Amino acid sequence: MDGPDTRQGAEGFSFDPPAEPQGRGSGAGAVESWTPGGEPAEAASAGTGHAADEDAVIAAIASVYDPEIPVNIYELGLIYAIDLHQDGGVHIEMTLTAPNCPSAQELPVQVQEAVQKVDGVTRAEVEIVWDPPWDMSRMSDDARLTLNMF
Repeated sequence: MDGPDTRQGAEGFSFDPPAEPQGRGSGAGAVESWTPGGEPAEAASAGTGHAADEDAVIAAIASVYDPEIPVNIYELGLIYAIDLHQDGGVHIEMTLTAPNCPSAQELPVQVQEAVQKVDGVTRAEVEIVWDPPWDMSRMSDDARLTLNMF
């Protein structure tokens, strides 16, 4: 076949590439990106061009428990900041209950791994901070109830 197939099928279907919209690009017959849902391909791509859902990130963090305390680290008040970036990056500032915490090496890695599994997250960074120092006032009411600390 030498040129484009110009046959018309049932209901006006054509084998020709769609005509380029006015004022867009310079190539004749260019096809724009699309997705089955109709949104632009850039917006539909997981982890590109949009921040992750804050509630989903918090839920992922709350799935991590201190091995010595039967409360998740979010309810313990170990998370100081969660920064969600438009490109899908997440930066988390967390602390530990004490500088000599036996879980100091594993908890940040567990948080990072949990957050990286969240839809829309392209990268997760966990920074350990010591200022301000953690104290029991940072615990949620649920954590206090679980640990009988009123």
